[in-house]
Amino acid sequence: PREDDAAPAEPADAGEAMRRREADRGLAEDEDLMLGSSEIAEVATAGLRKPRYLNRIKTAYEWNKYNQAHYTPEEPPPKAVQGYKFNLFYPDLVDATKPPIFKLEAFPRSTDFAVLRFKAGPPYADISFKIINQQWESQPKRGFRCVFERGILQLHFNFKRWRYRR
Repeated sequence: PREDDAAPAEPADAGEAMRRREADRGLAEDEDLMLGSSEIAEVATAGLRKPRYLNRIKTAYEWNKYNQAHYTPEEPPPKAVQGYKFNLFYPDLVDATKPPIFKLEAFPRSTDFAVLRFKAGPPYADISFKIINQQWESQPKRGFRCVFERGILQLHFNFKRWRYRR
């Protein structure tokens, strides 16, 4: 057998295997991967490790009156962030009955952004992401989902859409 025919190597840990399974699902047409640069560096804590994650950003064109007047479908406006999908993998939680939590905090240098911090407990350190500071839709039928099952915390939300009315 040649090297190319060999099965792909198994990931070193369960968190990476879960992340790879989620990544294999691919992206929807209106999604982009969240860059690692949006992660906020945390102070290293001895003995704790950072959880694996795979986050997506939901983007779309906003066809408001201004964009309708200045852009065409052939030359569309820039895409705007409509929401986020966070998938954090905690396969080795010490107390699996206690789900991880998230907190929304103010970003120190700007009111345009917020810090979304996830806390899970040992053996995982806290992890934070810089997101856009807008009001969330909290109804499941509008895309909100906050579930912790099988070691995966899923937090999906869309931003409220504000319609201009006279």
